[in-house]
Amino acid sequence: MNYKFSIGFYMFLVLMFFSLLFFFIFIYLVISDEMFFFEWLIISINSSCIYMSFIIDWMSMVFMSFVLGISSLVICYSMEYMYYDINKKRFIYLVFLFILSMMFLIVSPNLVSILLGWDGLGLVSYCLVVYYQNYKSYNAGMLTALSNRVGDVMLLISIAWMMNFGGWHYFFYLEKMSEFYFFIFLIIIASFTSSAQLPFSSWLPAAMAAPTPVSALVHSSTLVTAGVYLLIRFDFLVCNFYFVDFFIVISLLTMIMSSICANFEFDLSKIIALSTLSQLGFMMSVLMLGFSTMAFFHLLIHALFSALLFLCAGVIIHCMWGNQDIRFMGNLVIQMPIISSCMNISNLALCGFPFLAGFYSKDLIMEMLSMSILNFFFFFLLMLSIGLTVMYSFRLSYYSMGGDINSFCYLSVFDGSKNMKFSILFMVFFSIFGGSFMSWLIFKTPSLICLPFDLSILTIIFVLAGSWLGYELNLFNFSFINDYSLSFFFMGSMWFLPIFSTSYINNLFFSFNLFYFKVLDQGWGEYFGPMGLSNFIVYVSKYNQFIQINNFKIYMLSFFFWLLFILFMFN
Repeated sequence: MNYKFSIGFYMFLVLMFFSLLFFFIFIYLVISDEMFFFEWLIISINSSCIYMSFIIDWMSMVFMSFVLGISSLVICYSMEYMYYDINKKRFIYLVFLFILSMMFLIVSPNLVSILLGWDGLGLVSYCLVVYYQNYKSYNAGMLTALSNRVGDVMLLISIAWMMNFGGWHYFFYLEKMSEFYFFIFLIIIASFTSSAQLPFSSWLPAAMAAPTPVSALVHSSTLVTAGVYLLIRFDFLVCNFYFVDFFIVISLLTMIMSSICANFEFDLSKIIALSTLSQLGFMMSVLMLGFSTMAFFHLLIHALFSALLFLCAGVIIHCMWGNQDIRFMGNLVIQMPIISSCMNISNLALCGFPFLAGFYSKDLIMEMLSMSILNFFFFFLLMLSIGLTVMYSFRLSYYSMGGDINSFCYLSVFDGSKNMKFSILFMVFFSIFGGSFMSWLIFKTPSLICLPFDLSILTIIFVLAGSWLGYELNLFNFSFINDYSLSFFFMGSMWFLPIFSTSYINNLFFSFNLFYFKVLDQGWGEYFGPMGLSNFIVYVSKYNQFIQINNFKIYMLSFFFWLLFILFMFN
């Protein structure tokens, strides 16, 4: 094996080992109901102390286990996917730095160390998004980096504000912080930027410019879930926040917007990215409604089938020679039976199909929300989002399983290499059994949910209705309407968010700069400013030179006048 990829192989083994280790620690902590807090004094100068602290509880351990497990499989997958890439060694190192930053964020109970992990994620994600070094990647990287810098600013303001408490360990001050709405507002905005909620949603589909293994990592269990994880740590504050209803509506609108847009999208990678955005809105809304443990449970389960979906999409894009348009992907099941089957299993898990992984989190959440005292508007939007999720998932399955024979069918027959199949089949196992397995581990006691028949079957009805509507949407060729209908363009372009986030902001600043240039640099500002001062000095110098050269008498008189004036002044 090549030396560069022996590094990837050893990294795969190390990450998998630590993933299993952290999982066993998680089981011990759940059984013993314990939590460990480690604090290391780095330096102490007079009364100022700098600590490095870690929190080891069941939540951080299971999340780190999932992140490291998925990362190890992604690196194993990358060993084949990036085999012919020139800078594959650099790619492996960047992925490892990305994982390290995420682990740093997970185990930190300190806002300063959280900021370090947060900034590490932002910096390395920029390096990975611009990995292919073209204009599209550069623009996507700048959009990703600048959107996430808003969250950095909010965390910096939170750190400065926490100086009032005399420390940055937020675990110690959660009770007192509930009185300060400004701090909670800052944390929510920081989480919204990382999790791409409105109005910061445009960076997440743009980040698909990164290599597909990175997308499988970023969009499933690392960068986009960092905001959700941060809010779960502050769940006590968020649920009691005065303006929490406003942020719930924002999350629900994010979920609806991304689901509708995915039904109008033909790019395979963007459809999967929009599905991730929809699930993030679902997690955020459930979290702020007060079900933080269930939101965390759905976060873990979503990481499994979302990563599988991206890995399968990467193999399909390889097979299609880089083409990502699903209209050219008809009847892939004949050409790629294993990969198509795995992708459809992950699609069904995403939909919440009974007894797959997504069912155990989605159905439990919807039944608990049906039992709770919930606004009908919120409940309807959550149900509608489930139907829309099934619509675009069924649409994706239709294009891969049915439809016309694709034009690449007889040009390249490829059903995944050894490493790719190993990673994908490993993830398939967890996408099928992970939901039931984790539901027994995370929840200490089983929940007894008593609902009338119509409410208990409502989720299944929306799933079936969404699949039927997705099938009807496939039969209706609306591509010709997209060019002429503003409403179709509005729904298919994320409600114009990418335009507002890129060209609108740029044009606004460029037009202001042009106005500034014309009025100040080339107008009255220049005339009365530097250019006017320069012209005045030149005029006075020329006048003085004229007097000195051409009028000797005037020059001598002025000289004696100033000489007499100086003598009188000193006398």
